[in-house]
Amino acid sequence: MADKVLIYSRFPKTMMARFAERFELLDTGGKPAREVFSADELGGIRAMLTAGGSPLGAEAMDLFPKLGAIVCYGTGYDGVDLKAAAARNIAVGHSPGANAASVADIAMTLMLATTRRILVADQYVRSGDWAGSKQSPMMRPQAGMPGRRIGVYGMGEIGRKIAARCAAFESEVGYFSRTKYDLPYQYFPTLEALADWCSVLMIAVRAGAETQHVVNADILGRLGEHGYVVNVSRGSVIDEKALVAALTDRTIAGAGLDVFEKEPHAPDALTALPNVVFAPHIGGHTLESHVAMQNCVLANLTAFFAGKPLPYGVKSA
Repeated sequence: MADKVLIYSRFPKTMMARFAERFELLDTGGKPAREVFSADELGGIRAMLTAGGSPLGAEAMDLFPKLGAIVCYGTGYDGVDLKAAAARNIAVGHSPGANAASVADIAMTLMLATTRRILVADQYVRSGDWAGSKQSPMMRPQAGMPGRRIGVYGMGEIGRKIAARCAAFESEVGYFSRTKYDLPYQYFPTLEALADWCSVLMIAVRAGAETQHVVNADILGRLGEHGYVVNVSRGSVIDEKALVAALTDRTIAGAGLDVFEKEPHAPDALTALPNVVFAPHIGGHTLESHVAMQNCVLANLTAFFAGKPLPYGVKSA
């Protein structure tokens, strides 16, 4: 008989196909588990698969008395209460670095689209204004990449790939991270110092209580009127109200956002602004990334049911 795995978050069935070949999946469809399955069914669950950003606290864990493993699909695990999991001796796993290249690519895409005003240029062509030789102040020359100062906040796998890509564009790269690494980029001791130095702030830090709204009005103000912010981390890292104000009054020049505080709902105050480029949290959404993330999930679940440590466990759990 196949081992049972509860699908706690909502996932497309195509993304679960490989897991269904190895395990018996109990899919909640993103609904509360007790609304879909009986207490007896939930009582026997030993492992669950969740999206890292989905809230999963002690009360939810208590629905599963035999739960021994929480496996996150993707790099993030900010929705999981690690202290509660540790208190229950529940192992927590994720897919570290599996989607790093794809997320770094979308960060570069958002930065270039924002700084070079690609959406404005697209509309300029579609509207016929270019063919009609109609002048537009939005089409005036913008600063290019060579010599531009790019600040990377968070120097994990994603941050490092972003930094390497920016360096290849002949930009200066600096970073702020909890740890100073032996890297060919300038290190700044605080986020404030990094924001003072750079003209583009790339957010690639792991989300958590310590980074909640850390990119606030002060940090945005330090970027200046020619500054940009790009977020491929979690929406919680930026104070969205402060961001709207900074974009509205031109405290900063623009933003590129793949993540939001309350997904999938980007606030109207943001979507109404012309100096922002959006993506629907697709940073890690490539074929290669999904295969890599699924490989990590399969490895974690297989190890757990074999009574072995998770090969991709969250160390702080």
